[in-house]
Amino acid sequence: MEGAERIIQEINREAEQKIQYTLKKAQEEAEKIKGEAKKRAEARAEWILRKAQTQAEIERQRIVAGAKLEVRKKRLEVQEELIQKVINALHERLSQLPDGEYFSMLVDLTSEAVNELKTPRVVILSNERTLRLLDDRRDEFVEALAGKTGRTVELQLGEPVGTIGGVIVESEDGSVRVDNTFEARMERFESDLRARIAKSLFG
Repeated sequence: MEGAERIIQEINREAEQKIQYTLKKAQEEAEKIKGEAKKRAEARAEWILRKAQTQAEIERQRIVAGAKLEVRKKRLEVQEELIQKVINALHERLSQLPDGEYFSMLVDLTSEAVNELKTPRVVILSNERTLRLLDDRRDEFVEALAGKTGRTVELQLGEPVGTIGGVIVESEDGSVRVDNTFEARMERFESDLRARIAKSLFG
């Protein structure tokens, strides 16, 4: 019996050793797995943090760019509003020119058109005030035109048209015309006019 007990004890001892060895290996494997999981978690956390920082920077840049665009848009709106106010004031000023200054301007505008048309007879269209002024000073006007163009021009005053001032000069048959109203000239030179106003206002 004594021999059998020793064998049983030896078996139990070996079994206990195997159990302890297995437990130790299992514990080591568990620690290894836990360590690797921790590393993966830390790596993922770092990746998530980097991604969040990148997204935050992109969003910051987007907000800054949007703000700059909005500021630029507002500045352009204000500039356009101021330029338009100057143009409107210019319209008002041109529509209220004193007769003496306006008459001299009409001579220049008409002689320029006559030189373009190269015709001895012309018809002049404008608003009522302008036609009345030219009719009252017709002889003086014809003489001033001759001085500017170097030739005598026969002129006829046409019907009133909607304009703040200046003249439309047509050939006698109406086939060709030069529009030298203030509106037409301002439209033709709008880019240059706006550039000059902008430079004067904003430097």
